[in-house]
Amino acid sequence: MLTLPPLSLYVHIPWCVQKCPYCDFNSHAQKDDIPETEYIEHLLTDLRHDLAQYSESIAARPLHSIFIGGGTPSLFSPDSIGKLLEAIKQQIPFLADIEITLEANPGTVEAARFEGYAAVGVTRISMGIQSFNDDKLQRLGRIHNAAEAEHAVGLLKSSGVTTFNLDLMHGLPNQTLDEALHDLHRAIALSPPHLSWYQLTIEPNTQFASRPPKLPDEDALWDIFEQGDQLLRAAGYQQYETSAYAKPGYQCRHNLNYWRFGDYLAIGCGAHGKLSFTDGRILRYSKTRHPRGYMRGEYTYETRWVTEDERIFEFFMNRFRLLEAVPKADFMAYTGLPLSVVAEPMAHALAENYVSESAQHWQITEHGKLFLNSLLAIFLD
Repeated sequence: MLTLPPLSLYVHIPWCVQKCPYCDFNSHAQKDDIPETEYIEHLLTDLRHDLAQYSESIAARPLHSIFIGGGTPSLFSPDSIGKLLEAIKQQIPFLADIEITLEANPGTVEAARFEGYAAVGVTRISMGIQSFNDDKLQRLGRIHNAAEAEHAVGLLKSSGVTTFNLDLMHGLPNQTLDEALHDLHRAIALSPPHLSWYQLTIEPNTQFASRPPKLPDEDALWDIFEQGDQLLRAAGYQQYETSAYAKPGYQCRHNLNYWRFGDYLAIGCGAHGKLSFTDGRILRYSKTRHPRGYMRGEYTYETRWVTEDERIFEFFMNRFRLLEAVPKADFMAYTGLPLSVVAEPMAHALAENYVSESAQHWQITEHGKLFLNSLLAIFLD
Protein backbone atom coordinates (compact mmCIF):
# COMPACT_ATOMS: atom_id res chain seq x y z
CA MET A 1 0.00 0.00 0.00
CA LEU A 2 1.09 3.55 -0.71
CA THR A 3 0.14 6.82 0.91
CA LEU A 4 -0.81 9.24 -1.85
CA PRO A 5 1.37 12.40 -1.64
CA PRO A 6 0.28 15.93 -2.61
CA LEU A 7 -0.71 16.33 -6.27
CA SER A 8 0.61 19.07 -8.56
CA LEU A 9 0.24 19.85 -12.26
CA TYR A 10 2.97 20.78 -14.74
CA VAL A 11 1.94 22.53 -17.97
CA HIS A 12 4.49 22.87 -20.78
CA ILE A 13 4.31 25.63 -23.38
CA PRO A 14 7.14 24.91 -25.85
CA TRP A 15 7.59 28.13 -27.84
CA CYS A 16 10.23 30.81 -27.31
CA VAL A 17 11.47 33.76 -29.37
CA GLN A 18 14.78 32.04 -30.07
CA LYS A 19 16.63 28.99 -28.78
CA CYS A 20 19.43 29.80 -26.33
CA PRO A 21 22.72 28.00 -27.05
CA TYR A 22 22.87 26.38 -23.59
CA CYS A 23 19.23 25.23 -23.48
CA ASP A 24 18.37 21.53 -23.55
CA PHE A 25 14.72 22.00 -22.55
CA ASN A 26 11.97 21.06 -24.98
CA SER A 27 11.63 24.46 -26.61
CA HIS A 28 11.02 25.55 -30.19
CA ALA A 29 11.88 28.93 -31.69
CA GLN A 30 8.81 30.89 -32.78
CA LYS A 31 8.62 31.05 -36.59
CA ASP A 32 4.99 32.02 -37.18
CA ASP A 33 2.11 33.13 -35.00
CA ILE A 34 1.78 30.88 -31.96
CA PRO A 35 -1.49 28.89 -32.05
CA GLU A 36 -2.53 29.86 -28.52
CA THR A 37 -6.19 28.94 -28.70
CA GLU A 38 -5.63 25.64 -30.47
CA TYR A 39 -2.79 24.62 -28.15
CA ILE A 40 -4.83 25.36 -25.03
CA GLU A 41 -7.65 23.22 -26.40
CA HIS A 42 -5.15 20.37 -26.78
CA LEU A 43 -3.81 20.93 -23.25
CA LEU A 44 -7.31 20.60 -21.83
CA THR A 45 -8.09 17.51 -23.91
CA ASP A 46 -4.79 16.01 -22.77
CA LEU A 47 -5.77 16.70 -19.16
CA ARG A 48 -9.21 15.14 -19.62
CA HIS A 49 -7.57 11.99 -20.99
CA ASP A 50 -5.24 11.77 -17.98
CA LEU A 51 -8.02 12.39 -15.47
CA ALA A 52 -10.09 9.60 -17.04
CA GLN A 53 -7.23 7.15 -17.47
CA TYR A 54 -5.70 7.68 -14.03
CA SER A 55 -8.85 8.46 -12.04
CA GLU A 56 -7.95 5.78 -9.47
CA SER A 57 -4.87 7.79 -8.50
CA ILE A 58 -6.28 11.29 -8.85
CA ALA A 59 -9.72 10.92 -7.24
CA ALA A 60 -10.32 13.15 -4.19
CA ARG A 61 -6.91 14.86 -4.50
CA PRO A 62 -7.05 18.63 -5.13
CA LEU A 63 -4.19 20.39 -6.90
CA HIS A 64 -1.48 21.58 -4.52
CA SER A 65 0.34 23.68 -7.16
CA ILE A 66 0.51 24.40 -10.89
CA PHE A 67 3.71 25.27 -12.75
CA ILE A 68 3.47 26.62 -16.30
CA GLY A 69 6.93 26.24 -17.85
CA GLY A 70 8.57 26.30 -21.22
CA GLY A 71 9.81 27.58 -23.58
CA THR A 72 8.46 31.01 -22.72
CA PRO A 73 4.91 30.78 -21.35
CA SER A 74 4.71 34.57 -21.07
CA LEU A 75 4.38 34.62 -24.87
CA PHE A 76 0.79 33.53 -24.19
CA SER A 77 -1.62 36.34 -23.34
CA PRO A 78 -3.14 36.71 -19.85
CA ASP A 79 -6.53 36.01 -21.41
CA SER A 80 -5.31 32.64 -22.73
CA ILE A 81 -3.65 31.74 -19.42
CA GLY A 82 -6.84 32.72 -17.58
CA LYS A 83 -9.01 30.52 -19.81
CA LEU A 84 -6.58 27.65 -19.29
CA LEU A 85 -6.61 27.97 -15.49
CA GLU A 86 -10.39 28.33 -15.28
CA ALA A 87 -10.91 25.25 -17.45
CA ILE A 88 -8.42 23.23 -15.36
CA LYS A 89 -10.28 24.23 -12.20
CA GLN A 90 -13.53 22.97 -13.70
CA GLN A 91 -11.95 19.54 -14.14
CA ILE A 92 -9.99 19.17 -10.89
CA PRO A 93 -10.37 21.16 -7.63
CA PHE A 94 -7.71 23.58 -6.38
CA LEU A 95 -6.51 23.89 -2.81
CA ALA A 96 -7.63 27.24 -1.38
CA ASP A 97 -4.02 28.46 -1.18
CA ILE A 98 -2.80 26.88 -4.43
CA GLU A 99 0.51 28.19 -5.80
CA ILE A 100 0.34 28.92 -9.55
CA THR A 101 3.70 29.74 -11.14
CA LEU A 102 4.30 31.07 -14.65
CA GLU A 103 7.77 31.31 -16.19
CA ALA A 104 8.48 34.62 -17.91
CA ASN A 105 11.18 36.47 -19.77
CA PRO A 106 11.97 40.09 -18.90
CA GLY A 107 11.32 41.28 -22.46
CA THR A 108 9.21 44.39 -22.98
CA VAL A 109 6.11 42.61 -24.32
CA GLU A 110 6.04 39.93 -21.63
CA ALA A 111 6.69 42.35 -18.75
CA ALA A 112 3.69 44.46 -19.75
CA ARG A 113 1.47 41.44 -19.09
CA PHE A 114 2.29 40.85 -15.41
CA GLU A 115 -0.81 42.62 -14.08
CA GLY A 116 -2.94 40.56 -16.41
CA TYR A 117 -1.43 37.30 -15.18
CA ALA A 118 -2.06 38.30 -11.56
CA ALA A 119 -5.68 39.15 -12.41
CA VAL A 120 -6.35 35.66 -13.82
CA GLY A 121 -4.93 33.79 -10.84
CA VAL A 122 -1.17 33.47 -11.32
CA THR A 123 0.37 33.83 -7.85
CA ARG A 124 4.06 33.48 -8.69
CA ILE A 125 6.26 34.59 -11.61
CA SER A 126 9.62 32.93 -12.26
CA MET A 127 11.70 35.30 -14.36
CA GLY A 128 14.67 34.08 -16.38
CA ILE A 129 17.25 36.85 -16.07
CA GLN A 130 20.44 34.69 -16.03
CA SER A 131 22.85 37.66 -15.77
CA PHE A 132 23.01 41.44 -15.39
CA ASN A 133 26.07 41.65 -17.64
CA ASP A 134 25.05 42.66 -21.17
CA ASP A 135 28.04 40.94 -22.78
CA LYS A 136 27.25 37.70 -20.96
CA LEU A 137 23.57 37.96 -21.87
CA GLN A 138 24.49 38.31 -25.52
CA ARG A 139 26.82 35.30 -25.29
CA LEU A 140 23.97 33.30 -23.72
CA GLY A 141 21.65 34.21 -26.57
CA ARG A 142 19.26 36.14 -24.36
CA ILE A 143 17.02 38.75 -26.02
CA HIS A 144 16.95 41.23 -23.11
CA ASN A 145 19.61 43.43 -21.51
CA ALA A 146 20.30 44.24 -17.87
CA ALA A 147 18.33 47.51 -17.86
CA GLU A 148 15.27 45.75 -19.29
CA ALA A 149 15.58 43.05 -16.63
CA GLU A 150 15.62 45.56 -13.79
CA HIS A 151 12.68 47.46 -15.33
CA ALA A 152 10.73 44.20 -15.62
CA VAL A 153 11.29 43.41 -11.94
CA GLY A 154 9.92 46.85 -11.07
CA LEU A 155 6.78 46.13 -13.11
CA LEU A 156 6.50 42.72 -11.47
CA LYS A 157 6.61 44.17 -7.95
CA SER A 158 3.67 46.47 -8.71
CA SER A 159 1.66 43.90 -10.66
CA GLY A 160 -0.25 42.27 -7.83
CA VAL A 161 1.50 38.89 -8.21
CA THR A 162 1.93 37.44 -4.71
CA THR A 163 5.58 36.44 -5.04
CA PHE A 164 8.32 35.94 -7.61
CA ASN A 165 11.59 34.22 -8.39
CA LEU A 166 14.63 35.38 -10.33
CA ASP A 167 16.70 32.83 -12.27
CA LEU A 168 20.42 33.59 -12.31
CA MET A 169 23.34 31.56 -13.68
CA HIS A 170 27.00 31.43 -12.76
CA GLY A 171 30.06 29.79 -14.30
CA LEU A 172 29.33 31.66 -17.54
CA PRO A 173 31.78 31.83 -20.47
CA ASN A 174 34.96 33.64 -19.33
CA GLN A 175 33.19 34.80 -16.18
CA THR A 176 35.39 36.13 -13.37
CA LEU A 177 34.64 35.93 -9.66
CA ASP A 178 33.94 39.67 -9.55
CA GLU A 179 31.48 39.40 -12.46
CA ALA A 180 29.61 36.53 -10.83
CA LEU A 181 29.37 38.34 -7.49
CA HIS A 182 28.30 41.55 -9.25
CA ASP A 183 25.38 39.64 -10.77
CA LEU A 184 24.36 38.48 -7.30
CA HIS A 185 24.66 42.00 -5.85
CA ARG A 186 22.39 43.32 -8.62
CA ALA A 187 19.86 40.55 -8.00
CA ILE A 188 19.87 40.97 -4.22
CA ALA A 189 19.33 44.72 -4.60
CA LEU A 190 16.00 43.91 -6.30
CA SER A 191 14.96 41.94 -3.18
CA PRO A 192 13.36 38.89 -4.81
CA PRO A 193 11.72 36.53 -2.28
CA HIS A 194 13.31 33.59 -4.14
CA LEU A 195 16.53 33.23 -6.16
CA SER A 196 17.41 30.23 -8.29
CA TRP A 197 21.20 30.29 -8.78
CA TYR A 198 22.38 27.66 -11.25
CA GLN A 199 25.81 26.74 -12.52
CA LEU A 200 25.94 26.69 -16.33
CA THR A 201 26.62 23.19 -17.59
CA ILE A 202 27.17 22.10 -21.17
CA GLU A 203 24.36 19.72 -22.11
CA PRO A 204 24.34 17.33 -25.11
CA ASN A 205 22.49 18.38 -28.25
CA THR A 206 22.87 22.11 -27.60
CA GLN A 207 24.74 24.77 -29.56
CA PHE A 208 27.27 25.04 -26.73
CA ALA A 209 27.90 21.29 -26.98
CA SER A 210 28.77 21.72 -30.66
CA ARG A 211 30.94 24.80 -30.07
CA PRO A 212 31.92 24.74 -26.38
CA PRO A 213 32.73 28.13 -24.84
CA LYS A 214 35.58 28.58 -22.37
CA LEU A 215 34.13 28.17 -18.88
CA PRO A 216 35.77 28.90 -15.50
CA ASP A 217 37.85 26.01 -14.15
CA GLU A 218 36.88 24.00 -11.06
CA ASP A 219 38.83 26.18 -8.63
CA ALA A 220 37.22 29.33 -10.00
CA LEU A 221 33.78 27.70 -9.86
CA TRP A 222 34.32 26.74 -6.23
CA ASP A 223 35.35 30.30 -5.34
CA ILE A 224 32.25 31.65 -7.08
CA PHE A 225 29.96 29.27 -5.24
CA GLU A 226 31.59 29.70 -1.84
CA GLN A 227 31.61 33.50 -1.90
CA GLY A 228 28.22 33.71 -3.61
CA ASP A 229 26.68 31.42 -1.00
CA GLN A 230 28.09 33.60 1.79
CA LEU A 231 26.72 36.71 0.08
CA LEU A 232 23.24 35.23 -0.26
CA ARG A 233 23.14 34.01 3.34
CA ALA A 234 24.28 37.41 4.61
CA ALA A 235 21.39 38.97 2.64
CA GLY A 236 18.85 36.77 4.44
CA TYR A 237 18.44 33.98 1.90
CA GLN A 238 18.36 30.35 2.99
CA GLN A 239 19.57 27.61 0.68
CA TYR A 240 16.90 24.91 0.74
CA GLU A 241 17.73 23.04 -2.45
CA THR A 242 20.90 22.46 -4.49
CA SER A 243 20.37 25.54 -6.69
CA ALA A 244 17.63 27.45 -4.84
CA TYR A 245 17.66 30.13 -2.16
CA ALA A 246 14.64 31.80 -0.57
CA LYS A 247 13.72 34.15 2.20
CA PRO A 248 11.88 32.33 5.02
CA GLY A 249 8.44 31.17 3.89
CA TYR A 250 9.06 31.74 0.17
CA GLN A 251 10.31 28.34 -1.02
CA CYS A 252 8.72 27.20 -4.28
CA ARG A 253 5.96 24.82 -3.19
CA HIS A 254 5.75 23.17 -6.59
CA ASN A 255 9.44 22.29 -6.65
CA LEU A 256 9.30 21.12 -3.04
CA ASN A 257 6.61 18.65 -4.09
CA TYR A 258 8.92 17.30 -6.82
CA TRP A 259 11.86 16.84 -4.46
CA ARG A 260 9.69 15.31 -1.69
CA PHE A 261 8.65 12.55 -4.12
CA GLY A 262 5.20 14.02 -4.58
CA ASP A 263 2.90 13.34 -7.52
CA TYR A 264 2.33 15.55 -10.54
CA LEU A 265 0.14 15.42 -13.58
CA ALA A 266 1.80 16.58 -16.80
CA ILE A 267 0.26 18.11 -19.90
CA GLY A 268 1.86 19.72 -22.93
CA CYS A 269 4.73 18.93 -25.28
CA GLY A 270 7.41 16.80 -23.62
CA ALA A 271 5.94 17.15 -20.11
CA HIS A 272 6.85 14.44 -17.57
CA GLY A 273 4.48 13.19 -14.85
CA LYS A 274 4.47 10.85 -11.85
CA LEU A 275 1.42 9.27 -10.21
CA SER A 276 1.07 6.92 -7.24
CA PHE A 277 -1.71 4.39 -6.72
CA THR A 278 -2.94 3.05 -3.39
CA ASP A 279 -2.43 -0.54 -4.60
CA GLY A 280 1.33 0.07 -4.55
CA ARG A 281 2.04 1.02 -8.16
CA ILE A 282 3.96 4.15 -9.22
CA LEU A 283 3.70 5.40 -12.81
CA ARG A 284 6.01 7.73 -14.71
CA TYR A 285 4.94 9.03 -18.10
CA SER A 286 5.89 11.61 -20.70
CA LYS A 287 4.11 13.44 -23.49
CA THR A 288 4.96 13.81 -27.19
CA ARG A 289 7.78 16.34 -27.54
CA HIS A 290 7.12 18.08 -30.84
CA PRO A 291 4.14 20.44 -31.23
CA ARG A 292 3.21 18.92 -34.62
CA GLY A 293 2.60 15.47 -33.18
CA TYR A 294 1.08 16.77 -29.97
CA MET A 295 -1.40 18.93 -31.86
CA ARG A 296 -2.48 15.93 -33.92
CA GLY A 297 -3.79 14.55 -30.64
CA GLU A 298 -0.86 12.19 -30.10
CA TYR A 299 -0.43 13.18 -26.48
CA THR A 300 1.21 10.31 -24.61
CA TYR A 301 4.72 9.31 -25.69
CA GLU A 302 5.79 6.84 -23.03
CA THR A 303 4.56 5.24 -19.80
CA ARG A 304 6.44 2.97 -17.40
CA TRP A 305 5.82 1.46 -14.00
CA VAL A 306 8.57 2.21 -11.47
CA THR A 307 10.10 -0.98 -10.05
CA GLU A 308 10.88 -1.37 -6.36
CA ASP A 309 14.63 -1.05 -7.03
CA GLU A 310 14.09 2.12 -9.06
CA ARG A 311 11.98 3.63 -6.27
CA ILE A 312 14.88 3.54 -3.84
CA PHE A 313 17.18 5.51 -6.14
CA GLU A 314 14.48 7.90 -7.34
CA PHE A 315 13.33 8.69 -3.81
CA PHE A 316 16.80 9.63 -2.61
CA MET A 317 17.79 11.32 -5.89
CA ASN A 318 14.94 13.72 -5.23
CA ARG A 319 15.05 14.02 -1.43
CA PHE A 320 18.79 14.62 -1.16
CA ARG A 321 18.54 17.63 -3.46
CA LEU A 322 16.82 19.27 -0.49
CA LEU A 323 18.81 20.30 2.55
CA GLU A 324 15.99 19.50 4.98
CA ALA A 325 15.92 16.28 6.98
CA VAL A 326 14.28 13.29 5.27
CA PRO A 327 11.57 11.60 7.38
CA LYS A 328 11.97 7.84 7.35
CA ALA A 329 8.19 7.66 7.48
CA ASP A 330 8.03 9.39 4.07
CA PHE A 331 10.26 6.74 2.53
CA MET A 332 7.93 3.98 3.68
CA ALA A 333 4.72 5.88 2.87
CA TYR A 334 5.67 7.10 -0.63
CA THR A 335 7.68 4.10 -1.88
CA GLY A 336 5.68 1.35 -0.15
CA LEU A 337 8.95 -0.26 0.93
CA PRO A 338 10.25 -1.19 4.41
CA LEU A 339 13.31 0.52 5.88
CA SER A 340 15.17 -2.80 5.77
CA VAL A 341 15.65 -2.50 1.98
CA VAL A 342 17.94 0.51 2.45
CA ALA A 343 19.77 -0.67 5.57
CA GLU A 344 22.90 -1.73 3.69
CA PRO A 345 23.30 1.27 1.33
CA MET A 346 22.41 3.68 4.14
CA ALA A 347 25.10 2.11 6.36
CA HIS A 348 27.58 2.79 3.54
CA ALA A 349 26.39 6.40 3.23
CA LEU A 350 26.71 6.87 7.01
CA ALA A 351 30.21 5.38 7.00
CA GLU A 352 31.28 7.85 4.29
CA ASN A 353 29.80 10.76 6.33
CA TYR A 354 27.51 11.62 3.45
CA VAL A 355 24.47 11.32 5.72
CA SER A 356 23.68 11.53 9.44
CA GLU A 357 20.83 9.66 11.09
CA SER A 358 18.37 9.95 13.97
CA ALA A 359 15.55 7.65 15.01
CA GLN A 360 13.11 9.47 12.72
CA HIS A 361 15.20 11.11 10.00
CA TRP A 362 18.15 11.00 7.62
CA GLN A 363 20.03 14.25 6.99
CA ILE A 364 22.50 14.97 4.20
CA THR A 365 25.74 16.37 5.65
CA GLU A 366 27.88 19.25 4.40
CA HIS A 367 30.29 16.60 3.14
CA GLY A 368 27.43 14.79 1.42
CA LYS A 369 26.37 17.98 -0.37
CA LEU A 370 29.84 18.22 -1.89
CA PHE A 371 29.75 14.59 -3.08
CA LEU A 372 26.08 14.28 -3.99
CA ASN A 373 26.73 12.13 -7.08
CA SER A 374 28.81 9.69 -5.03
CA LEU A 375 26.08 9.54 -2.39
CA LEU A 376 23.36 8.82 -4.97
CA ALA A 377 25.52 6.18 -6.67
CA ILE A 378 25.32 4.12 -3.46
CA PHE A 379 21.54 3.83 -3.88
CA LEU A 380 21.81 3.25 -7.63
CA ASP A 381 24.04 0.22 -7.02
